[in-house]
Amino acid sequence: MTALVINHAASRGPSSEHPHEHRPAVPDTAPSRERVAMPPVTVNSVTISRKAIAAEVQNFPARNPGLGWRAATRALVIRELLLQEARRLDVGVEQKTDEDGRQETVEDAQVRGLIEREVRVPEADEETLRRFYDNNLHRFVTPSLYEADHILIGARRDESEAFAAAREKALSLRSALAVAPERFAALAQDCSDCPSGAIGGSLGQIGPGDTTPEFEAALINLAPGDMSPPVETRYGFHLIRLTRRIDGRQLPFEAVRKRIAAYLTEHVNRQATAQYVSLLVGRADICGIDLDGSSSPLVQ
Repeated sequence: MTALVINHAASRGPSSEHPHEHRPAVPDTAPSRERVAMPPVTVNSVTISRKAIAAEVQNFPARNPGLGWRAATRALVIRELLLQEARRLDVGVEQKTDEDGRQETVEDAQVRGLIEREVRVPEADEETLRRFYDNNLHRFVTPSLYEADHILIGARRDESEAFAAAREKALSLRSALAVAPERFAALAQDCSDCPSGAIGGSLGQIGPGDTTPEFEAALINLAPGDMSPPVETRYGFHLIRLTRRIDGRQLPFEAVRKRIAAYLTEHVNRQATAQYVSLLVGRADICGIDLDGSSSPLVQ
């Protein structure tokens, strides 16, 4: 697969073949150090210190310092509520160790133990699993695959004259290929700025996420044998020819049953935990921040 087409930016950073590639500035979401004016926060008369909130803010980056501060405060209030309940119920502590040998703290173990003990999560039965599968068939299809060739006329968007010239060259090649499509491989060898040009522009078999979004959008709209107009990406202009499409196939229920069960268990567990926290909030005396809560049991 050629580095000029494949979109590796998410996993490996800028390609070494494009050291000067222009990328948009990344928004600064670092938490602000500006001091936020908020009243003292207590949970059942236990104070959440400003020092603790300031330390927690780093986990809630936001442009608005007030939003970050409130998010951090909310997280600490909920944690304190769970710890108080764990101590009230005398939840046993059994610290676990992860694969890297890191042991959870006593407080983390208390919170986990409380949730495991108090939050009831029903297990989905076979009928529920099957119904979810039948109602979401589109989620259980293998991705379509494509066999395609391309010609790349390399150019950078920040070099306007060269970029315009590349567009004109791509249009000219497209016109020539409309008359003589059998020349595609030869023109790829002569004109393409992608290493795939050496093999007639062949990209082999590619699937979702293997190329840039613009390239993929153009590719999926082609029928086998069709060639695209010039497609603009951050690398320049591409002429894409689809040679074969392998449509995705429906996965049988048995192949995805465990995946569905895990998804539903996680989904229900999140809901039940949120309801349990809401119940604790409704019973607690919390000052300095408003949290939604309930005075009636929500966990069934």
